[in-house]
Amino acid sequence: MGVPFIDLKRFESGFLDRWIEKVTAMSGTASFIGGPEVAKLEASLSERLGVSHTVSCANGTDALQLALRAMGVGAGDVVLVPDVTFWATFEAVVNVGASPVTVDVDMTDGGVDLAAFAKAIDDHAPKAAMVAHLYGWGSAQLKAIRQLCQDRKVMLLEDGAQCYGVEFDGKSIYRDAYISTTSFYPAKVLGAAGDGGAVFTNDAALADKVRQLGNHGRTQHYGYGSVGWNSRMDSLQAAFVNLSLDYIEQRLASRRQSADYYRQHLRGLPLRVMDAPAGYLENGYCNVCHLDAPRRGTLEAALKAEGIGFGNIYPGAMSAQPGTEGYLRAAVTNGRATEYCSTVLNLPLFPYMTAAELETVVAVVKKTLA
Repeated sequence: MGVPFIDLKRFESGFLDRWIEKVTAMSGTASFIGGPEVAKLEASLSERLGVSHTVSCANGTDALQLALRAMGVGAGDVVLVPDVTFWATFEAVVNVGASPVTVDVDMTDGGVDLAAFAKAIDDHAPKAAMVAHLYGWGSAQLKAIRQLCQDRKVMLLEDGAQCYGVEFDGKSIYRDAYISTTSFYPAKVLGAAGDGGAVFTNDAALADKVRQLGNHGRTQHYGYGSVGWNSRMDSLQAAFVNLSLDYIEQRLASRRQSADYYRQHLRGLPLRVMDAPAGYLENGYCNVCHLDAPRRGTLEAALKAEGIGFGNIYPGAMSAQPGTEGYLRAAVTNGRATEYCSTVLNLPLFPYMTAAELETVVAVVKKTLA
């Protein structure tokens, strides 16, 4: 029996019927841009996450760029970015005209290394910094990173595309961020039926600037206070996310259960299954294993032979990408990011995985590595 790496079609009973009804009703009234579904989503997310302001937008990459622009980041500025992250984190800095400096990884949790982060501030005097909450949790050093940025007057943008549902010290990880973002890409924990994103902040002026920039810089319908672009979240995507929020707690519970299953049943093998640092409740976004390159190759071949999907999130450091040429200001690194990326392997994880699917994946891993 094969097992997909991810299955986006496992909806709850009645979900698709409700979605079809919603699309039919909204199509009948041509409710496609703005309106009650977008307003409902922003209000709901603010309440659930404990933030004062939620501004929806077209996608998670735009969310990063809107946040940076609202923070006043632009040409001539330096921004610190993780060396282990998705490319959007890096390109958002370039797209607003700033210069990225990559920061090495903490091998224990996948976040930025605190010592390298502090050195990057000392050596490169950034205007802003970015961290990415990868894999469904955040850095063990998040408090220290936030405090360091506050003390050194470096604005901190938290890329939270993978951390909806994550709690840190008993509350949403977004709650105490200066400014943070998420993505509603369909494969995310809280996904849409297409692209979508949002920016979160407790700063009213920042929120107003993000909203203005994401709607052509408008101050009124034909009045413009700045040069922005079109990054409105369409109403159908907002409606899909609103509907998904009705089921998000059971989806999170299912994801967490599968993540725990892997940790419990892969102990004693020559691989490390990563866990959320102390103080975190993870969201079960993905499984993260680390094993040496020869074993990883052997395991990938065995999984492929059995029809089991797998991933490598992420297989290469940002500073090693060809696309950084001409843009990368510097890399503050001891080479750990390259080592980290060369050992990562992700096993299937998505809502409502069956016991049989989990058992199948674990059996193949054990047979291959034991």
